Amino acid sequence: MDDYLRLFDLTGRVAIVTGAGRGLGRTMARALASAGADIVAAARTRAEIESLAAEIEATGRRAKAITCDVTKEASCNELVEGAVDAFGRVDILVNNAGINIRKPLLELSFDEYQRVIETNLHGYFLCAKAAGKYMVAQQSGKVINISSIFGTVALPTQAAYASSKGAIEQLTKVLALEWAESNVQVNAIAPTYFETELTRPLFEDPERNRFITERTPMRRWGQPDELAGAVIFLASRASDYITGHTLMVDGGWTAW
Repeated sequence: MDDYLRLFDLTGRVAIVTGAGRGLGRTMARALASAGADIVAAARTRAEIESLAAEIEATGRRAKAITCDVTKEASCNELVEGAVDAFGRVDILVNNAGINIRKPLLELSFDEYQRVIETNLHGYFLCAKAAGKYMVAQQSGKVINISSIFGTVALPTQAAYASSKGAIEQLTKVLALEWAESNVQVNAIAPTYFETELTRPLFEDPERNRFITERTPMRRWGQPDELAGAVIFLASRASDYITGHTLMVDGGWTAW
């Protein structure tokens, strides 16, 4: 049994997590560190990622905070170069930084739509390209793109967000094919509604909360720690023969 458990050990691996300052990104960074990885925490707000890095270092893992604007190619390149300079390699990239603007299409400006696409899709492309260069060269790596149930299903007011997430899942498949022979696995995780500070306004809206709870077969929201197993699995050797896959973590939402 111990031999199989060691498949999930990330000791000696270096993981970059974008959007790591709060919410699910922070949880996933902690989870990867708990499995043994050294963490490069990236976000636009330095105070948040510095506090996360200090928290991770207190557990005995190495950590570095690097500010990054994922919509800028130079910033994404600097993020990956900073990780390599600090730790000598990059083994895992969790593309998580994202935004959402919920509006009916006729009320959604092109600038708002473009801002969501630039962050959620173009940012993933730029970070994957920057990290993939090193992973392909070292003939190993894991890219984990955080999608959403809205990459598969639709709801009103989600035109920009759902467009970005659907595209992310296709990007995941293409990169999986391109890098398969280089032993770089590219997969996605598609969460449903998770209870975080970012979704608190929806959680505290009785009508919206009731709709989400009733629509979810498990009849509750996800809790951040319930994403930990998925990200550790896809970052570890346990998933070495899985690529181009989107793992639903949705309480059964997409099984309807």
